[in-house]
Amino acid sequence: MELTSTSNPKLKHIVKLRSCSVREEAGEMIVEGYRECRRALDHGYKPFAIFHCPEFYLKNENEDSIVGECVKLGAEVYTCSKQCFTKIAYKERPDGLLMVGPHVTVKLEDLVLPENALVVVTEAIEKPGNLGTILRSADAAGVSAVIVCNRTTDIHNPNVVRASTGTLFSVPVAEATSEEALAFLKSRNFKILAATPHAEELHFQVPLTGNVAVALGAEQYGLGKAWMNGADLRVRIPMLGIADSLNVSAAATIMLYEAVRQRIAAGVAEAPAFEPWHGENVHDK
Repeated sequence: MELTSTSNPKLKHIVKLRSCSVREEAGEMIVEGYRECRRALDHGYKPFAIFHCPEFYLKNENEDSIVGECVKLGAEVYTCSKQCFTKIAYKERPDGLLMVGPHVTVKLEDLVLPENALVVVTEAIEKPGNLGTILRSADAAGVSAVIVCNRTTDIHNPNVVRASTGTLFSVPVAEATSEEALAFLKSRNFKILAATPHAEELHFQVPLTGNVAVALGAEQYGLGKAWMNGADLRVRIPMLGIADSLNVSAAATIMLYEAVRQRIAAGVAEAPAFEPWHGENVHDK
């Protein structure tokens, strides 16, 4: 179906999906961008509909394959005029692809965790960009799951999807209260690390192999009492300048990659194979 009028009800509904309350009521989310759509489909996501505008395509060779996959999955397909796609696009520089589909969070009890699992726990993270960046780092570090506690930002916010670069679909994400998450992790013999600037031990001075959960709180308030009291260890990242804290997503990345370093050194995890650079952007492959 071709859409040429910006007053089309389908387009108005997508605009409304920018609101958390509308997303919650409809159980729907927006996935915009070539990379985000590609990664969602690669990890089994089944959209309800795809809206595309060839005039905005960046590569003019792979976008049609995404549309074709959506057709095979039974999604409705809408070809938009440039004006219509501009109305629904969340990105400042749209690339002509936007899917609408179901939420992706799972129940805490449905998480399937392997041996030596590395888990990230966030509590009351406020900014969608921070949550999305934590998901991106979690994917890169081979994290088994992310547990979002006492959320103050919607996991399905378009900014979360964008900041995660589509890794929201590659890492299982569960929502829970802090008390529920603590009980879940302790019942599975996880060592729980609370990241706090008030800890005595540094993050690289503690063992991070085995079942480990790294808990991080909001930048302004840090972790609540439940995590501070329930953690097995409290650790801090050394701050050598005048700044007294890091962005929470930067702190998460540092903590996770120390765990990766230790796991590779201990033979628990394998380093990915070296891929020489041949002067081309890997995203253009």
